Amino acid sequence: MSLVEVKVMRLPHGADLPLPAYQSAQAAGLDLLAAVSTDVMIAPGKRALVPTGIAIALSAGTEAQVRPRSGLAAKHGVTVLNSPGTIDADYRGEIQVILINLGNAPFVVKRGERIAQMIVAPVTHAALSEAQTLDDTSRGGSGFGSTGTD
Repeated sequence: MSLVEVKVMRLPHGADLPLPAYQSAQAAGLDLLAAVSTDVMIAPGKRALVPTGIAIALSAGTEAQVRPRSGLAAKHGVTVLNSPGTIDADYRGEIQVILINLGNAPFVVKRGERIAQMIVAPVTHAALSEAQTLDDTSRGGSGFGSTGTD
């Protein structure tokens, strides 16, 4: 496991909240907290942009991915809409999470609630080169569901 420094700036509306934290020694993601001023109700089938009250400075060659928390998904049907959301190394604005309620009941986001997790990861840039043909493979151009029995 390697460490990479990430500078975190608390924004005024998140100043009293804890910084994102790993919940166990081997956890991959830092939990992001809701920095809402009042409870936010997300009706079934609806979405909300939830502020976290922090901005970060990532090192060049890294990104942060915002992913769902499995507990919210399993218990309430609430997930991150653009999962994984990507925070580029040159972004300095507030981290916000787009939550969607795919459950059957309204879901209330409360201040300080763990709403998503953030994973810091290395980035690889691709060097694209245009080609007239591509190598043959056993799969070829077969698409969705072509490699399994489903």
